Amino acid sequence: MPGKSVPVTVAVSTALGQSRCDDDLLKVLGTWEQLHPVVLSRWTDVEKMRRSPTLADAVRVLRSRQAEADAQLMADAQSAAMVEAVQGTDGIPAVTTRDITVEGAAGPLPARVYTPTGGRDQRLPVVLYFHGGGGVLGSIDADEECARGIAAHADAIVLSVGYRLAPEHRFPAAWDDALAAWHWLQDHAALLHADGGRIALAGEGLGATLALATAIALRDRKLPAPKHVLAVCPVAQTHTNTPSYLEQALARPLSRAMMVWMFERLVSGPTDLRDPRLELVSADLTGLPPVTIHSAQFDPLRSDAERLHEALARAGVPVEWQHFPGMTHGFFCTAAVVAQARQAHLHAGQRLAAALAAPTPPPPRGRSWRELASSLVQLVPGLGSARRQALEGWGAAAAATPPRS
Repeated sequence: MPGKSVPVTVAVSTALGQSRCDDDLLKVLGTWEQLHPVVLSRWTDVEKMRRSPTLADAVRVLRSRQAEADAQLMADAQSAAMVEAVQGTDGIPAVTTRDITVEGAAGPLPARVYTPTGGRDQRLPVVLYFHGGGGVLGSIDADEECARGIAAHADAIVLSVGYRLAPEHRFPAAWDDALAAWHWLQDHAALLHADGGRIALAGEGLGATLALATAIALRDRKLPAPKHVLAVCPVAQTHTNTPSYLEQALARPLSRAMMVWMFERLVSGPTDLRDPRLELVSADLTGLPPVTIHSAQFDPLRSDAERLHEALARAGVPVEWQHFPGMTHGFFCTAAVVAQARQAHLHAGQRLAAALAAPTPPPPRGRSWRELASSLVQLVPGLGSARRQALEGWGAAAAATPPRS
């Protein structure tokens, strides 16, 4: 299994380095530790880890505390201006949600649809999102804020799909589910009031791995490609002795030991660790759609993001890598209370919105008919007035006829 023992000096420097973490995120980490997350060992039970508090739980606690403080401030406010200032602190566009099921590779999968509000009649583009958790942990609930932020800032519907987890369903079960979810979305986009011709893929952690692997699978099958792939703190290879794995061996909330623990439960043996669906930096990446990568400073996976960026660039794929200093793994789901995470949402939304923008419609087809009729009239100078009027009328009628969809 991957990894070797970590030198004590590396562990100590990692612990000291974490203190340079962003102040907003430190509050989240402090609250998370107050919730008593499970202390991992190599033999920690999977179900126990799945019940352990996450950063999403810490964010909910902080938001609850802030809501209580805001309510008290509003009760004590002496002016409407103060009340308005309190009410305007969020600024995130509203998003509605509903839970559905989609068909996976081996049965139904839980999914959640996020739709920006606004009462528009036109179909919106859609982003297929996969949560993180190393293929062993995680859920659509844990990545609620990630999916919600993408929907709000990309002005797109987001379909967040839960996939089968290991060790109950080892590699490549999650990969098969991800591809099946793509096919389901293409077949049922109309049910979501989405434009099936404008689909992007996105994910965080191993979810980013699934998004990229799905794009590769679609290319290999010569099927319609996604317009864009957003990969947030991706797992791009399985070697746990990269610079960031060693520098951030004791990082919170994701450590090197936790990644080793998840790899051991994700795969059936060493051969799986070399599979290009998991070892993305060794995969054939040519011909993929544009990719956006986000990485965090205090993340064992930081080197994965760097190497993935290099591999995509070598393959000729348009790729943009955005690095967020002071952030840890999982920061993308803390936007409700962390300013830099909100900036990450804005950047991701802008990249996705640009890729998913509706193409400029061609000029009305009838214009060419009107011009043709006018040209014919000019070319036939001896044309009688009645026939001339009929020809011009035909051109005008053709110009007024809407093109077929």
